[in-house]
Amino acid sequence: MRSPAVSRSEFYQYTVLLTCCLVLLLLRFSGDAMINVSSSHFMRIYLDHNATTPLDPAVAAAVASALGENFGNPSSIHQYGQRAKAALDDARTDVAALFGGEPSEVVFTSGGTEADNLAIRGAALALAAAGRRRLLASAIEHEAVLATLKALEHDGWTVELLPVDATGVVSPESLRRVIRGDVALVSVMHANNEIGTVQPIGELARLAHEHGVLFHTDAAQTAGRIPCDVRALGVDLASLSAHKFNGPKGAGALWARRGVRLVSHQTGGRQERGRRAGTENVPAIVGLGLAARLARARLASEGPRLAALRDRLEAGVLSSVRGTAVNGGSSPRLPNTTNISFDRIEAEALLIALDLDGIAVSTGSACSSGTLEPSHVLTAMGLPGRRIQSSIRFSLGTGTTDAEIDRVLAVLPPLVERLRRVR
Repeated sequence: MRSPAVSRSEFYQYTVLLTCCLVLLLLRFSGDAMINVSSSHFMRIYLDHNATTPLDPAVAAAVASALGENFGNPSSIHQYGQRAKAALDDARTDVAALFGGEPSEVVFTSGGTEADNLAIRGAALALAAAGRRRLLASAIEHEAVLATLKALEHDGWTVELLPVDATGVVSPESLRRVIRGDVALVSVMHANNEIGTVQPIGELARLAHEHGVLFHTDAAQTAGRIPCDVRALGVDLASLSAHKFNGPKGAGALWARRGVRLVSHQTGGRQERGRRAGTENVPAIVGLGLAARLARARLASEGPRLAALRDRLEAGVLSSVRGTAVNGGSSPRLPNTTNISFDRIEAEALLIALDLDGIAVSTGSACSSGTLEPSHVLTAMGLPGRRIQSSIRFSLGTGTTDAEIDRVLAVLPPLVERLRRVR
């Protein structure tokens, strides 16, 4: 029987996995390896906050309290139901404040992915009858956006992806060249999850509105980290996820400007003003609301603190490790994010080696990491394959300290050198 053909993608994955296994075995048993997987004394450091963030203790307490006290159905008219509804109303007010919008414009969802789906599918379906069946988005969007667009394309919509420059930025000119009156929606993320680049959303949204086109931004990485005022940005739709700013998983929100019509893709009851059917997850939404309030309160101080730590980490790596380069570093970025390439290193091998030393980092989006595919973000930026395959993302958060950055800068240079020797 003939063996099934191995695709180029599968061959790449097998090669990466085999390389990582061989390198780590050599590191584990080589005489100069300092990795000690059994030690419980070294400092554990979490630098993957763009994937998810630790639950704030105050948020955890609020969620636990709501699980016990606010068990009522918010749609019920008795006291138990009204107490749950009041908790939802409070959370809606806090999320609206983080967005800079009105509480009535906030739709609670199960997370950022559902919020993106509701924005894109909802707007596309609402405008299809008017002949607007083109959808535009950047080439570096999160899979929640790209996969939704792909599904709509399969159903007959025309999808076009906007290119980015070498720093990962969408230029207004690239949008101007393709936008016309048959476009229903433009979707460009506020900041990229892999490289942290912040997009010129205000300019892009103004250009879309000149053609009567709705504008959506995925604000999952910016909400709670940098100002995300939807009025100032001029967007029509914005989505966020609680677990990106120390809230619980399973809770998110879509801000929809008053007057924007969405067709709900989830049928059932009339919850969320008919835009999202299903009994609301009250405890998770309570956690979302408190996390939004806490994030908004620390916004002015936490951003500069994280930027200083990020810059020190970045400068230390570039000065102490040969053959390193920052991806997207010359553009405005999230204060907590840096993406660095390490020449002659397989990123997955470095990631695992760092993890064995107690340091958690990432090679890119957590939602795509299981594929071992080259980053579509770095690919869209035009980076060569070897640089893409050697890139690591460091994303800091509220718990990141000076001592942790010192530890990373002490561990990383000799570890990279050892990996290069056994490569």
